[in-house]
Amino acid sequence: MDTELFPRERAQVAPGAVHVPDWLDEARQRALLAACRDWARPPAGLRTVRTPGGGTMTARQVCLGWHWYPYAYARTATDGDGAPVKPLPTWLAELGRRAVTDALGPEESGEGVGGEQEGAGAAAYDIALINFYDGDSRMGMHRDADERSAAPVVSLSLGDTCVFRFGNTETRTRPYTDVELRSGDLFVFGGPSRLAYHGVPRVLPGTAPAGLGLTGRLNVTLRVSGFPDAT
Repeated sequence: MDTELFPRERAQVAPGAVHVPDWLDEARQRALLAACRDWARPPAGLRTVRTPGGGTMTARQVCLGWHWYPYAYARTATDGDGAPVKPLPTWLAELGRRAVTDALGPEESGEGVGGEQEGAGAAAYDIALINFYDGDSRMGMHRDADERSAAPVVSLSLGDTCVFRFGNTETRTRPYTDVELRSGDLFVFGGPSRLAYHGVPRVLPGTAPAGLGLTGRLNVTLRVSGFPDAT
């Protein structure tokens, strides 16, 4: 916020896990929000995710590139209207690569000397999971373990501030660190933290930037599938 005494600084929350405040400026936040609204429309639009045990996730979701459902991926919205999943645009995949470069450095993004592609992030980002949280939504502690790639996970926040709980790779319980993610913030986790448990225990209603025009929180999570037929 402009009224804060000290600016928020980037922080390494755990090895391979970095929080970059205000990574998206206001114009880029508005553009990403407009795109999310388009993607949320049917077919293969925003849906309620149901777990195998009969429960439902309180955050609603839409997918790009590959459709995630507990606990696998498909090319169609198998637990929704059955329509083909929307493609992940090239500009969003590039945004993911740049996010990793800015947060973790060129080695993790796959940018070698002279622009050669190498390393864990060399494959193109081909999955986007977009979660919408209203004021009562939560996300329990979980790991992003359904992909075959070890490339870092990229998380972009829009709208209301949330408490993001970033844990360890062994258990859903402590030790963990609570991080405040605001609109425009970037969080990247890879390397030794790639399979760390994480979740959203709380969203703070009414904290979205006034000029953004969003009530609630959107989280855009980018991943590399590592699947054989990925493009």
